[in-house]
Amino acid sequence: MTAPDSTVDRLFRPTHKKRVLFFALADTLLFCCSLFLAFGVRFDFDMPQYYGMIVQRELPLFIGIKLLVFGMFGVYRMAWRHVGIHDLFNLMIAMGTAQLLLVVAILVPMGDIVPLLGILHVPGFPRSVFVIDFLISGILIATLRLGKRLYLEAFRQKTRARGGRRAIIIGGGITGEALLRDFTRNPKAVYDPVCILDDDPLRKGQYLHGVPVHGAISDLESSIRGFRAETVIIAHQSLEHKTLRSIYEQAKAAGITDIKTVPPVADYDKPLVSLKDLEEISIEDLIGRQAVQVDHQEIRGFLTGKAICITGAGGSIGSEIVRQVCGFEPESLLLFDIDETELHRMQRKLADFPFPIHFVAGDVCDERSVDEAFSRFRPEIVFHAAAYKHVPMMEMNPKEALKVNILGTATAARAACRYRASTFIMISTDKAVRPTSIMGASKRLAEDICRSLNSADGTQFISVRFGNVLGSRGSVLPIFMEQLKHGGPLTITHKDMRRYFMTIPEAVSLVLQASATGSGGDVMVLDMGEPVSIVSLAEELIRIHGLEPYRDIDIVFTGVRPGEKLFEEMLTAEEGTTASKRNKIFFARNRNILNETSTTELIAACEQIIATRYPSMDEERSAVRKFLKNHVVHYCEAES
Repeated sequence: MTAPDSTVDRLFRPTHKKRVLFFALADTLLFCCSLFLAFGVRFDFDMPQYYGMIVQRELPLFIGIKLLVFGMFGVYRMAWRHVGIHDLFNLMIAMGTAQLLLVVAILVPMGDIVPLLGILHVPGFPRSVFVIDFLISGILIATLRLGKRLYLEAFRQKTRARGGRRAIIIGGGITGEALLRDFTRNPKAVYDPVCILDDDPLRKGQYLHGVPVHGAISDLESSIRGFRAETVIIAHQSLEHKTLRSIYEQAKAAGITDIKTVPPVADYDKPLVSLKDLEEISIEDLIGRQAVQVDHQEIRGFLTGKAICITGAGGSIGSEIVRQVCGFEPESLLLFDIDETELHRMQRKLADFPFPIHFVAGDVCDERSVDEAFSRFRPEIVFHAAAYKHVPMMEMNPKEALKVNILGTATAARAACRYRASTFIMISTDKAVRPTSIMGASKRLAEDICRSLNSADGTQFISVRFGNVLGSRGSVLPIFMEQLKHGGPLTITHKDMRRYFMTIPEAVSLVLQASATGSGGDVMVLDMGEPVSIVSLAEELIRIHGLEPYRDIDIVFTGVRPGEKLFEEMLTAEEGTTASKRNKIFFARNRNILNETSTTELIAACEQIIATRYPSMDEERSAVRKFLKNHVVHYCEAES
């Protein structure tokens, strides 16, 4: 493994060299033309010989300063085909800065202060040339940048072959507009947009890239028949599952089976959604998708340009954190996981990102492995997602719960302190509230250890609790889907079982928001919405597949498993919560914080239990439960 690349190294990687070289050479030519034209305009194209000599003398200075400033302002990192208003504004700022530097260098006599700079001063240099040059070079440079987009969106649109599947776009906002723009760039698009549906009445009758806004989402079924549509594309990232279910049912009623959607938080505030982002609508969308609003600028300020480590990066939550963090352009990523197969899969998936991504296979409980990774890559922000999460499995393997969830957290947290990480975010669980399971109690102690290590002038520790996520490995939905595939029955432990649910992308987007919002020592609690009856979830899933519960597919109850609750407490009276400035995010009220001595003793006692060989599993389980009762005030074994 090599050290993280420098900014210069990343800028001039092979994938960027040709683009940078092309624009640098083209800009040089345009700077030359601009300066000659500026003098020509100034003297009505009858320039005295003296000023012709000045042009030749000052041309290298104009070119050098402008290229240097363009490089400093990141002008050569623009995505050519996606140039927008923000990029043009940045370009104009860079042009203005360059002109200001040229004015100072040429018009201000600084030879008495710095003799070497005296040669730059040119008495009698026409001041109006700076303004004229700024205008001409700005027009030429902007035209060059906009050229490809103009060609793709204006000229190619007129010649685009219309023969793909007739598609109705749901949503005429930023995402829908960006998606339509991508259609115009792609002459071989497999879809041909025929109309847009949007609930904003002000948009009705408008056209986006030549496609009419026909009506509201409730008009979908009639629109499908009227436009003979074959596909529905949902270009809206914040629709709740009830609206998505309505769209799904209308499409099905009209005979549509091809329903596409964009990820609920795809690309955040960057309207760069494209055809490649489209996915099949999922069961998770139809059952648990919620409208989640986050402050992208706050998250961007927290993550952009930072070296970030994610432990448990190959897991359901860890891999989604990786995906979303990549959208905020970090300085580098360190992905740490014990599962080398998942790391290999992620390496293939993340190959095109322009920043260094380091894949480290290692055990979070192995202090040497963790220390080596942190010392080599020096992460500034750590997302600690490595943990054991399945309640019944940890009741059967209690020492493993202590080893990974407590000692593994302590190992990663201490490494973060040792190598001066600025922030450590521990992914916690609602099962840490009034825990009745070994898993929940072990996560509660992990929270306590993180709070005890928090330092005002060192690493800040934040814990984020949330409930179940739909679709994660080993969760109820994949189990139901597997049972449904085999004709049932669907198995539920108890008819009154209820859980908080949210899709993985939404939960992780709130984790990022909570991480950016929280301060050191905070325990953040995510509002997962209303708790869902597992029986209702199973019945809904059966109906979505066109079957009838208890008639076509049966539901059976198998009994509560060890450590399980019927109802997980999120906003509990145990400690209470206070609202944050962000929707769906709360602060758990302060509790007593372990001091350094207590933390050391806790970890030592935990290590002692793990090192002890017990004659039977019952004795091991008893020892672990006794340890947890001594250190977790509200821990109480679930009734069998």
